[in-house]
Formats: sequence, structure tokens, C-alpha cells
Amino acid sequence: MKKRNLLVIGLLPIVLSLFACKKETKVETEDFSLWNDCSSLRALKEYVSDVTNEKSKNFIPKKDRIATFDMDGTFYGELYPTYLEYSMLQYRGLDDPTYEAPEDVREAAQNIKDFVEQGTKLPDGFELIHARAAAKAYSGMTLKEFDKYVKDYLKFNVGGFENLTYGNGFYKPMLEVFNYLEENDFQYYVVSGSDRYICRSLCCDTLGIPNYRVIGMDVELRATNQGDKDPLNYLLTNDDELIRTENLLIKNLKFNKVRQISQEIGQQPVLSFGNSSGDCSMHNFALFNNKYKSAAFMLIADDDERDYGKVEKAMSLKTDWENAGYNVISMKNDFKTIYGYDIKISKNS
Repeated sequence: MKKRNLLVIGLLPIVLSLFACKKETKVETEDFSLWNDCSSLRALKEYVSDVTNEKSKNFIPKKDRIATFDMDGTFYGELYPTYLEYSMLQYRGLDDPTYEAPEDVREAAQNIKDFVEQGTKLPDGFELIHARAAAKAYSGMTLKEFDKYVKDYLKFNVGGFENLTYGNGFYKPMLEVFNYLEENDFQYYVVSGSDRYICRSLCCDTLGIPNYRVIGMDVELRATNQGDKDPLNYLLTNDDELIRTENLLIKNLKFNKVRQISQEIGQQPVLSFGNSSGDCSMHNFALFNNKYKSAAFMLIADDDERDYGKVEKAMSLKTDWENAGYNVISMKNDFKTIYGYDIKISKNS
């Protein structure tokens, strides 16, 4: 009996070590079935493999594996012919039978419609014009009412496509990136120029992204019974709800993205994904003066057969992004599909 007990005791550390190894070992899966073999994907996989290897000099602890993603044009379509939140404002300002829009909201909505239907140029500074008009257009809605409003709109069909609604306008290959990063213990955050609550209504239930990991344009919130009282002088009651106001707090673009990341996440990202100049500051925040190895990726809209990419502009941006030290993802060459194999450009568009 003593010998048997000694044998068991002697084997115990080996058994425990095997369990420990099993726990730490990553299961190899087909993470990227919707991608072609391409330099951008190889760069991502090599980066993740390096920084998650405990023996590597570039190892990053799990708590510091932070990735930030722009939304429109990065993992969700800049849908023909314009952004989701622009299309929503056009509907709200011009076509919603439940809402009588004030003149400035109607004017911003008409600007979008003219851009969509006639190709007219949007006014200079339209990002802020839209943001202020959108803040006013949904003012007075509770957060629950606004969430329902967005989700109802997401059921609409997207103009210019067959079989595509706003609710499923995600770039399917980029969703595989989310899964891959999660498997490797990264936390990823949505950092969008679009309204924070539009992004939440679109992404959180569908993609399983926690609300707190969504950062976007913000308006001031108030309690339904607060009136004009200062928040420091108001006590929330049991029948209060949070409502949107028309006071714009921040348009989350360009350097504002860096400010919001610092304030809300409180850590410097090590990975950053975007598609436009509005994401360059966010990328550089990840790349510059980082104690960890970091990387940034830019998508270019170079596919004019499965989407409405502008090839000449995309090729120019490709050069710019590569010169800036960003990895470039080609939607045309790197993705086997964009929105799904059953989604096609409408012949009537």
C-alpha cells in the first residue's frame, strides 16, 4: 500500500501539469474561413501568435490585450449610398409619419437625400451639422424608445442591394477577427463616430459585445422628471427614465477618439482597426510610444463588384496607409465574401 501511495503521489505533479497545459493550450480552429490567403491576415496572425506567446520578448499580459475598432467601413458597411445614421436621419427628418421635423433637421435630412439621389456634395462641416441635427431629431426619446426605434429601422432593406437589411450589414470576414481575438484573450472595443446608442442597438445583442465596450457620439441625457434642474441638485425618483436631449456632447472622430479611449478604457490599445483618416489618430495612439508591440490595420473599399467601392481612391489610400505604417486590408482581394454569399448589388441601383 505504501508503494502504491508513493506512486500516486509521485504521478500527481505530472497529472496536474498536464491539466495545466491543456488549460493554456489554444485549440486550432478554422478561424478565417471567409478570408483568402493574404498579407494582411498573415500579419494579424503573426502578431497575435507573437504577443500571446509567453516565451516571446513581445508577450502581452491578457489584461493589456486591448483592440479598438471603428465601425462604419471597418466591420459594418458604409452602406450604399451612405452611413446608417445618415440614412436614419433622412428617414426621421423627411419620411417618419410620427415626427414633424424642425427646419434645421429637415434641411440636414434633405442634404443627405440630395447627396443620395442626385450626387450633390454635402455642405462643408456636415459631420457636425448632422450630429447636431440628429441630437435634436431624437430629443425627448427615452433610451428604451430610441433602442426600439433603431431596431425597427434595422429591419429596412438597404438601397442598392438584394437580400440585405441594415441589421445584417456586417462585413462577415471582420466578425471572424472578433472571434479570433476573443479566443486569444483580447478585449475589443467599438470606437465609432456614429451615435453610441445606435451602435449599441446594432451591435450588442447581435454580436454579443457588452454595452460598456461601445464608444461613440454622445448627447446629454436627463431624467424624465428633471426639468431644468442641474444634475447636482436633482434626486432621481423611482419613476424616472433616462431621456435623450438635443445637447451634443461630442462627435467621436479623429483625435476625439483618442480622448474617449483614454477616458473610458483607461489603457493604450495594442491593436487598432479602421478605414479612414478619421481613424488615424486612434491608430497612432496604439502605435506611438507603446510599451508593447502594437499594430494597426486599415480597410480599403476597393471592391466595386460586391460593394460600391471607389477603386482609384482606394489605391491612393492604400499608398498613404502603407506609408503611415498601417497594414492594409483589401476588401476585394482579401475577403471571400463581404456581406454573405447571398448578398448582391441591385441591378436597379
